[in-house]
Amino acid sequence: MSDPMRPPVSHHHPQPTSLRSGPSRSRASLRTAVVWEVLQEALERRVKATGRESLDVLDTGGGSGNFAVPAAHLGHRVTVVDPSPNALFALERRAAEAGVADRVKGVQGDAHGLFDVAERGGYDVVLCHGVLEYVDDPAEGVRNAVAALRPEGVLSLLAAGLGGAVLARALAGHFKEAKQALDDPNGRWGAGDPVPRRFTAEQLTGLVEGAGLRVGAVHGVRVFADLVPGVLVDTEPGALEALLKLEEAAAELSAFHSVATQLHVLGETGGAAETGGAGETGGAVEA
Repeated sequence: MSDPMRPPVSHHHPQPTSLRSGPSRSRASLRTAVVWEVLQEALERRVKATGRESLDVLDTGGGSGNFAVPAAHLGHRVTVVDPSPNALFALERRAAEAGVADRVKGVQGDAHGLFDVAERGGYDVVLCHGVLEYVDDPAEGVRNAVAALRPEGVLSLLAAGLGGAVLARALAGHFKEAKQALDDPNGRWGAGDPVPRRFTAEQLTGLVEGAGLRVGAVHGVRVFADLVPGVLVDTEPGALEALLKLEEAAAELSAFHSVATQLHVLGETGGAAETGGAGETGGAVEA
């Protein structure tokens, strides 16, 4: 398998930085806030179910730690697997600056050879974000992620959405490219498309169920954020907060999954599903 993952360019547990206040408030929050809320709630449920304050988390393709560092802030032990040495160096620096270096470990590897660097069946939660677009066999990628889970575990899967790309090309006036993405088996709009593969919500949930997990939740990510002019969000008072709330409200509605830039699926093993379903929680992750 070639280039399987994209490189991203004590008992007191400090809370992750919220994007709703402070210096981290920015358009970047729209890319991660919805996913973090779902993920944080899943982590909290696993903590309650296991009786352990600290979970073992595997972040495949985790890059510089957009999710790994906030998860470590919650007190969890996070292993990040990524093929990019530069991303792992940035992860090490970011974890040190955040004071969680003892809880974050970065190892160089990829989805195909995952168990060369990660423990099979050794994790309570596995993140597979921005990986399936770049693997030769997405089904194998999901199966490997699931094989890394303990009998009671949760998979967080995030991948590029087909509908969002089609809509974005059409609104930019590239109608032929929009049509090509719609017709292409991999959802590509042309030879210059930097994303090798995109998915529908049905395709992603099918991969999760095919790997033996129960689908706990599906969310659309960046439904509106990539379509709104940046100048409007940056200059209109309260626009960012309002847009973030709109994104959160639309994320769970299936009608908007077909036009989301990304799709997030939460998969649960049989044992994890029995201990509770997906829910809502507050908080956001630093982008």
